[in-house]
Amino acid sequence: MERISILGFILAILYFITTELACSGHTHIGNNVQSEQNALIDFKSGLKDPNNRLSSWKGSNYCYWQGISCKNGTRFVISIDLHNPYPRENVYEDWSSMNLSGEICPSLIKLKSLKYLDLSFNSFKAMPIPQFFGSLKNLIYLNLSSAGFSGTIPSNLGNLSHLQYLDLSSKYPKYVDFEYSNDLFVQNIEWMIGLVSLKYLGMNYVNLSLVGSQWVEVLNELPILSELHLDGCSLFGSYPSPSFVNFTSLAVIAISSNHFNSKFPDWLLNVRNLVSINISLSQLHGRIPLGLGELPNLQYLDLSWNLNLKGSISQLLRKSWKKIEVLELEKDRSSRVGRK
Repeated sequence: MERISILGFILAILYFITTELACSGHTHIGNNVQSEQNALIDFKSGLKDPNNRLSSWKGSNYCYWQGISCKNGTRFVISIDLHNPYPRENVYEDWSSMNLSGEICPSLIKLKSLKYLDLSFNSFKAMPIPQFFGSLKNLIYLNLSSAGFSGTIPSNLGNLSHLQYLDLSSKYPKYVDFEYSNDLFVQNIEWMIGLVSLKYLGMNYVNLSLVGSQWVEVLNELPILSELHLDGCSLFGSYPSPSFVNFTSLAVIAISSNHFNSKFPDWLLNVRNLVSINISLSQLHGRIPLGLGELPNLQYLDLSWNLNLKGSISQLLRKSWKKIEVLELEKDRSSRVGRK
């Protein structure tokens, strides 16, 4: 009888312990869910939403709210996609009514699993990019292009070591000219060395004039960068040649509409994976290097509107190009050389 009593006592203790653990685990999950929901509600409270795009943001099932995605089997938010579905002003009459604006609440920091954030083509007019974005350390995708941000791009974005895609491009000017202002600018570019996972970098029409020639050496440090877009960034002067060309993954380089006043950067001839090169309207001069014809994967080459460039198309085409499809070499875009 005494043994039965002791056994019953032990079973009661075990039941109590397992019940407590289960309850505390349930409470922990419940607290996390409530934290995620509250973070989204706080984020919404700072936004201006004239077309009521976020009308679904109510109730407790936030994983089904417009623009929100959660990790499978959990209620942890991994994606916020609130880009304007009508991204081109003066083309879609619904563009302005679909814009989000207002303030961006730092409650997003509470979303510990957030990997994808897209606020592109909205109207956060003259607002700086929030500093706390540099604390969203699990981000792999960040798109703030043409969203109206202005001022200095925060250097703490360099903390985002998991980031694979970064687009901070400003709106394209109506007329491509050397006399336009850039709403976003960079004072130095060294912080980008921390973006060790970056594959895509878009900074079109961001003012990089204070960076000088440093951009080549810094971006050369990014081991898996495959696409680089720096059109209209007020870059100027001759291209520096990196001491060691490390752009082993670079497939696309678009650096048109700048002020280089330079010869063609010969170091690009050592980037064997290049598929597309665009250095149009950039004051290049001298001869077009025949080494371009030796790039085995090149499909698109645009060197147009560089008035002092010289070269022989026939000599280029006699090289080992096998995949080239489009050559843009004209001075006034009145003609195009194409090869299929």
